[in-house]
Amino acid sequence: MDISLQPEKKVYFSSDNHLGAPNSEESKIKEAKFIQWLDLIKQDAEAIFLLGDLFDFWHEYKTVVPKGFVRTLGKLAEITDSGIPVYFFVGNHDLWMNGYFEEELNIPVFHNPQEFNIGGKDFFIGHGDGLGPGDKGYKRMKKIFTNPISQWFFRWLHPDIGVRLAQKLSTENKLISGDDDAVFLGEENEWLVQYCKRKLNEEHRDHFVFGHRHLPMQIKLPTNSLYTNLGDWCNHFTFAVFDGEQMQLKHFKTKNT
Repeated sequence: MDISLQPEKKVYFSSDNHLGAPNSEESKIKEAKFIQWLDLIKQDAEAIFLLGDLFDFWHEYKTVVPKGFVRTLGKLAEITDSGIPVYFFVGNHDLWMNGYFEEELNIPVFHNPQEFNIGGKDFFIGHGDGLGPGDKGYKRMKKIFTNPISQWFFRWLHPDIGVRLAQKLSTENKLISGDDDAVFLGEENEWLVQYCKRKLNEEHRDHFVFGHRHLPMQIKLPTNSLYTNLGDWCNHFTFAVFDGEQMQLKHFKTKNT
């Protein structure tokens, strides 16, 4: 998919808000800050990429979606209605999406990494979970979560029970929450970096952009490629911006932070 950058326009990338966690009160603070950011960037955004785990849990029943997050959903609808495209990549916390974003918000949803050409540069973009070597425990768990039979049984739970159970697992199971995964492992042990290097052996990309790690970082790769991990909106409040030339990681600051 090609995205042309108009003069003075930029492309923004964000990931891992985990709205709903760790509790309603703190989640609302994160949400308010995220909406301030959206209001700021819509002034010069050519496109916005949200790379997953926007919610700490999201599951679409046929006629029910989780309660809450109305301000975020409304702001995203406002942005797409204004003509700014938003692209969403599901994460390991919100992979159970099945049409709501497309139908209600006009936001395409991707379940796998995608290739984009942005301003003449080749981007490889995804959430990042389950890629590269290692992470075997989570990979086995993801197979269960994405299994049609498992999803069929989950849908038969009353939403009040299903959502409460999933939220408990999301916060307490380290394989899902990723609480043990926010420390830099060294370039040789960063599994997403190793994944990018393997992809470069197949074909050149100028940029690899992922979330999931909750750790903002940029690492130069062979053949003048760049790996960017976006960090999160839980502790770092970081995002990336591409202006056609540079890909920069930035920290969103308000008057109080």
